[in-house]
Amino acid sequence: MFFKRLIVSFLARKNKKAVDAWSKKSVDNQEKIFTKLVTTLAETKYGKKIGANEKMSLFDFQKKSPINSYEDLSPYIKLISMGEKNVLWPGRPAYFAKTSGTTSGVKFIPLTTEMLKNQINSSKEALLLYAFYQKKFEAINGKMMFVQGSPILKKYGKIKTGRLSGIVANHIPFFLQSNRLPSFKTNSIENWEKKTENIINETIGCDLRLIGGIPPWVIMYFQSILKKTHKENINVVFPNLSLYVHGGVNFKPYKNTLRSLLPNVDFLELYPASEGFFAYQDDIKDDALLLLTNHGVFYEFIESNEFLKGEGQRITLKDVVLGKNYVLIISTCSGLWSYNIGDTVMFVNLNPYKIVITGRIKHYISAFGEHVISKEVETALDLCLTKFGGEVFSFTVCPNISPENGLPHHDWFIEFVKKPTNFSSFCEYLDASLRKQNIYYNDLVKNNIIKPLVVNCVKVGSFN
Repeated sequence: MFFKRLIVSFLARKNKKAVDAWSKKSVDNQEKIFTKLVTTLAETKYGKKIGANEKMSLFDFQKKSPINSYEDLSPYIKLISMGEKNVLWPGRPAYFAKTSGTTSGVKFIPLTTEMLKNQINSSKEALLLYAFYQKKFEAINGKMMFVQGSPILKKYGKIKTGRLSGIVANHIPFFLQSNRLPSFKTNSIENWEKKTENIINETIGCDLRLIGGIPPWVIMYFQSILKKTHKENINVVFPNLSLYVHGGVNFKPYKNTLRSLLPNVDFLELYPASEGFFAYQDDIKDDALLLLTNHGVFYEFIESNEFLKGEGQRITLKDVVLGKNYVLIISTCSGLWSYNIGDTVMFVNLNPYKIVITGRIKHYISAFGEHVISKEVETALDLCLTKFGGEVFSFTVCPNISPENGLPHHDWFIEFVKKPTNFSSFCEYLDASLRKQNIYYNDLVKNNIIKPLVVNCVKVGSFN
């Protein structure tokens, strides 16, 4: 065990030097990645269609390759599924990462061997940085569990496909196989309730050191564990558990619930997606995420307000400024070109480049001209939970344009695990917090065009 700890300590120091080196050259990294990508683009069906060449400038690329949605690239993805080569990237992708879309239903995102390597290495970087800064090298001596999609892959046409987490589960290094939970057999169960039951049976009594997974899944697992063991919190069940790794959804609504379940565990946020691994938290004391600029992704950014007007200039990393909402546009070594992933980000540091995720470009309310975005909603709720207590499992917000009585308003539907101490004050403060952030919403309420928001308490599980 001491030998394993020594190896992790060595790798953590080596990793820290590597991250320091590339994060100081982020703009140069991006220029090199762009050059490499466009050289490859010229060999593809998409590249030939837009007239790409190996020496294409950024100006020409932006002129010839428009912003693409999944719908724009889906004809090419269909050709790939039929076995055609050199469509979006030389050869064929190793996999399709299957994901759900808000407008396109199921999406099949090309995943090349190079991008898969970047996905795995990015996770490794984040974990080794955590080990380096916190001087915690013991995780490898115990069990590590990642609540994932099924590792059993199917086929879309001629290409293997599965959830990204399920694909990655097939590439766990051999020296970590004995540390991994749940078992391959349990991880392959599709029914979530049955899968949770099997995970509980496999994990109770084990020396769990690290857990990863999206918050709703992990909370359900933890609550089931406590119900079965009758323990006070998860740290009593797993005394050596020290790290929870999360990503993929907004964490703020779940933070209080998870903190009550895990009073002595660190939280580490990652920003992975089927399209690429974009950022991770390099310091658990700082909520901002380090943008990964040397990991197979070329970034462009468009100011959100301009994008929603159908306008906006595509800028690169060297031209971003602090405090502005940007739509994230990517080109990748999996063959996604000028691709709008739908996320919005804001830079909070330029040396090194750090971001916060501010929401989805299509997730906003503007039924009355208020243009309330995800970040404003989430910040307001977080402020209220901090001030009044309470725990939220999930929530949604929508406009009520034609209520039976009174003025139009925003309806908030919240699944409270634990209700705030003073509910009426909570609701008033929630509205005030939103008004403080958004001048348009404030004007509408102040001028009696709409009334203050209404909070509706709904049963946990209502959104399932």
